Amino acid sequence: MALAKYSRVDGRKSSSYCSTATIVVFVAFCLVGIWMFMSSSVVPVQNSELSSQETTNEVKPTVPKSVSKQFDDTSGDLPEGAPREDATGMPHKESENTDEDNMTENLVVERKNENTESQNSAEENQEENRANESSDEKTKSENELKMVDEDDGNGNGKDGETNAREGESNSETGEAENEGGEMNKNLQTELEESSGENRSESAEGEKNYEEEETADKTKSIDKEAISTEEKNDQNQDKHSEQSAVKNSVESRENSQASNEMLPAGAQSEILTESTTQNGAWSTQAVESQNEKKSQHSSISSEKNGHHWKVCKSTAGPDYIPCLDNWQVIRKLPSTKHYEHRERHCPAEAPTCLVPLPEGYKRSVKWPKSRDKIWYYNVPHTKLAEVKGHQNWVQVNGEYLTFPGGGTQFKNGALHYIDFIQDSVPEIAWGKRSHVILDVGCGVASFGGYLLERDVLAMSFAPKDEHEAQVQFALERGIPAILSVMGTKRLPFPSSVFDLVHCARCRVPWHIEGGKLLLELNRVLRPGGYFVWSATPVYQKLPEDVGIWQEMSRLTKSMCWDLVVIKKDRLNAVGAAIYRKPTSNECYNKRSRNIPPLCEESDDPNAAWNVPLQACMHKVPVDSERGSLWPAQWPERLEQPPYWLNSQVGVYGKAAQEDFTADYNHWKTVVSQSYLNGMGINWSSVRNVMDMKAVYGGFAAALKDLKVWVMNVVPIDSSDTLPIIYERGLFGIYHDWCESFNTYPRTYDVLHADHLFSTTKKRCKLVTVIAEVDRILRPEGKLIVRDNGETISEVESLAKSLQWEIRMIYSKDNEGLLCVRKTFWRPTEEETIKSSII
Repeated sequence: MALAKYSRVDGRKSSSYCSTATIVVFVAFCLVGIWMFMSSSVVPVQNSELSSQETTNEVKPTVPKSVSKQFDDTSGDLPEGAPREDATGMPHKESENTDEDNMTENLVVERKNENTESQNSAEENQEENRANESSDEKTKSENELKMVDEDDGNGNGKDGETNAREGESNSETGEAENEGGEMNKNLQTELEESSGENRSESAEGEKNYEEEETADKTKSIDKEAISTEEKNDQNQDKHSEQSAVKNSVESRENSQASNEMLPAGAQSEILTESTTQNGAWSTQAVESQNEKKSQHSSISSEKNGHHWKVCKSTAGPDYIPCLDNWQVIRKLPSTKHYEHRERHCPAEAPTCLVPLPEGYKRSVKWPKSRDKIWYYNVPHTKLAEVKGHQNWVQVNGEYLTFPGGGTQFKNGALHYIDFIQDSVPEIAWGKRSHVILDVGCGVASFGGYLLERDVLAMSFAPKDEHEAQVQFALERGIPAILSVMGTKRLPFPSSVFDLVHCARCRVPWHIEGGKLLLELNRVLRPGGYFVWSATPVYQKLPEDVGIWQEMSRLTKSMCWDLVVIKKDRLNAVGAAIYRKPTSNECYNKRSRNIPPLCEESDDPNAAWNVPLQACMHKVPVDSERGSLWPAQWPERLEQPPYWLNSQVGVYGKAAQEDFTADYNHWKTVVSQSYLNGMGINWSSVRNVMDMKAVYGGFAAALKDLKVWVMNVVPIDSSDTLPIIYERGLFGIYHDWCESFNTYPRTYDVLHADHLFSTTKKRCKLVTVIAEVDRILRPEGKLIVRDNGETISEVESLAKSLQWEIRMIYSKDNEGLLCVRKTFWRPTEEETIKSSII
């Protein structure tokens, strides 16, 4: 039909036909020659049917700036497969050929543009088949997404992430090639559509039209190109297939999590404590395009802002900067008040990385970890030698095992726990008494077994001759911190613990006017109990008798009521249980003001580096915080505290409304994003820290998981820690410009909500990230929510640490970043002079 249009005289028909056929054959040979020439160095740009054995390239489209609704919180604006920044930013070696490939592909396009001959119907069928195959492959890829998990529980997650980096780097090379392929596809389609039209149009005009079409394509990505993601064919290796699936997962997560991760409208103000700046980021694809091309296959520490070294200290893999500062400890004038066990931070926080113990491996999962841990993760045997007969810890092959005993409960903690409640039924473990403090906890078996009674114990002990006792507790998955009853207040608010426990904790409560016991009085809730299980209670040795007499006088002058003295015949120990008063009536009736009441100006909630004083604070009255006992667990978790009536909340609303909005926000974020869209296997998570808790909403939202959360309220943030305790959670004050009182490698997940942007105003961000690396376990996750600038800085430092970028998301200058720590350690050492004994 097309030839009839050109031929008006039958005599010319044969000649025209021959000429046309000759041109078609010539062009075909030229194209075949070009294809053969290019096939050895580049992936040919042609229909998939032409070479079924060739590997197809993964499509990674770039979202243009012209898309005006690119970050709107509607499900349709971010299509499935929408682009995001690659997982690591590390391009594959093949990316070096991108420019050469583009030049060759452009040559192919220009050669094709010069031809005005039509494509036959077989080519049209091939195009339709390719479209169908692309659709089928996309459906198959989406089905495979449901089967993808972070890791298989056997340590394969790390390898999978490495493969993902390689696959994403390959996709960067494919971007340039696909651009040429897209232009060829458009050209081919236009030629097919024009096959039945007048062929007298000039070749030059058609070429100009195609060049305009190509220019349009570079400015606005076709919806089909954005929504369609090609996967590798059957002959591509397994690693690349995993990479393609993972990229699809991350793209879908970005789209799916838009509302709950960074919500707009009414909940936007609860993301930050200050007004979010106007304006939005450009898309990650646009901003990162040039940066990706300039990066090498291995991470360059210098380009990412810091050159890391391994810390060389006497403590080695157990280095704690603020507790191992021997330069200061050696110069202390006295240690009789345990000053050498207190915090002494170096003048400059270290920026080196703590080494791993030889043979370190992924921690045993909870609940098995309560009873056994890997020996090489905490390779210390001294405590087993000294306390093994008391069932603290024992060495069994490649494991350290914990029979559940203690100095006062050799026959197991559960019997001892029941013994306490039988002595005073009003204690009501898990209901009335839900948040407790265990002083001198040892390996924290008491707190570990209290979890079966729905009790949350803040266990603490110093870093002393009981080698690695707190490290054992944390490796077991039991809450614990390093601290000491010394010269300063404990880092907790006043009147927050339902019960305080001391079992042979070796604290001289009675000396110096009862200064240490008065500190317990400060943190104990009015009406709360103090359980003292120690030899002065049940032994009659002269020293024990003297201590008991002193304790009796002291507790009576403090108006504590001695509820009961009871003996545990199975363990051959005894316990004295006291109760703190609920009013000031007894204080006012004392004949002697000893110990004295604290000055009215003394703030009982001030707890960061505040020296101890031998005085008592008055009991709260009326509707003050602490005047009423909180609701029973778990009701107290969701109820705003009664004493928030007239206060203004952190986010500017009435405090109770603020509290409820915060809780609803975190329930949404956790249920719809963190649990399903972050690629975190929560069954492998036990120890969690919220590095900047406000009302404890994040921890509350995790209540149904088998995890515990250490809520940290930074010293430069609003003092909301009493609210966290009121709802049945626990936490601590801390300054993130200093090291945290924990051993290295003790947390599975760290959560930082707008922490780094505020902390970096007071100290270097690199020191905070070094501390994050210290306390995070290998393969642990860091989740960061912050402004765009800070997210970029943290991402850069994470890359320099060779951490894996699991997710990055941005909207309106607010960002979300999830990274996973690896086992990587640098080879160069840095000697920490202050930590050398």
